[in-house]
Amino acid sequence: MRKIYPDAAAALEGVLHDGMMICAGGFGLCGIPERLIDAIRDAGTKDLTIASNNAGIDGEGLGKLLRTRQIKKMISSYVGENKEFERQYLAGELEVEFCPQGTLAERCRAGGAGIPGFYTKTGVGTLVAEGKEVKSFDGEDYILERGIRADLAIIKAWKADESGNLIFRKTARNFNQPMATAGKVCVAEVEEIVPVGALDPDAIHLAGVYVQRLVLGAPYDKKIEFRTVREAA
Repeated sequence: MRKIYPDAAAALEGVLHDGMMICAGGFGLCGIPERLIDAIRDAGTKDLTIASNNAGIDGEGLGKLLRTRQIKKMISSYVGENKEFERQYLAGELEVEFCPQGTLAERCRAGGAGIPGFYTKTGVGTLVAEGKEVKSFDGEDYILERGIRADLAIIKAWKADESGNLIFRKTARNFNQPMATAGKVCVAEVEEIVPVGALDPDAIHLAGVYVQRLVLGAPYDKKIEFRTVREAA
C-alpha cells in the first residue's frame, strides 16, 4: 500500500468533501498540520465540522479556514486567541461546541478505540452538562460524553518511517495522537521520513496501522503565538 504522497494536495485527493468532519491535531500553533490545512483551504471544501483543541490564530492554522468561511462548526476547548472566531461566533455565523480539554482528548481517543461514550465528572453542574445524561456512581454524578469519530484526521509528526510509524516531538504530541486514531482516514505530514527500521520501535508514539497517507511537509518556519522578551537592563 502506497502511503507517501508528493504533496499535501495529492495526499488529500479523493478524501475531501463538503460537510465532512475533520479531527485536527496540534496545540496552539505547535504541531499543527500546516500543509494539510493550506491544501484544504485551496481545495475550497466547505461546511466543515472540525474538532480541534483550538482554532489557531487570525491568519494562521485553522484561522485560515475561518477566514475563508469554510468551517461551519468547531468542537474546541480553547478559542481565546482568534478574533475572527470570536466575531463569527457572536454574530451567529459559526456553530461552536465547547468541550473541556481533557474531555476532548478522551472523546477522540474513545472514538478511535471503538468506544461510543464514557462518563466523566468534568462539567457536572455547568453548561457543559446541559442536555447530557447524568448518572450516579458511588454517590457521585457523572455526565455521558460521546466518542468522536471523524471522516478525516489531519496531524503533524516529527519523524516517520516509510510505513507510517510516527514520532511526535514534545508539545507537538498533544492531541495529534488521539486525533489520528479518531479519523476513518488519517493523513500525516512530517518533518522527516526515514527508511523502515531506522526508528527505535520503543520510541514509536503512533503505529503506522493508523496512518493511511503520509506527506513530507518540511521545511517549516517556527511560528510563535506570543513573543516575550526580557527588557534591556
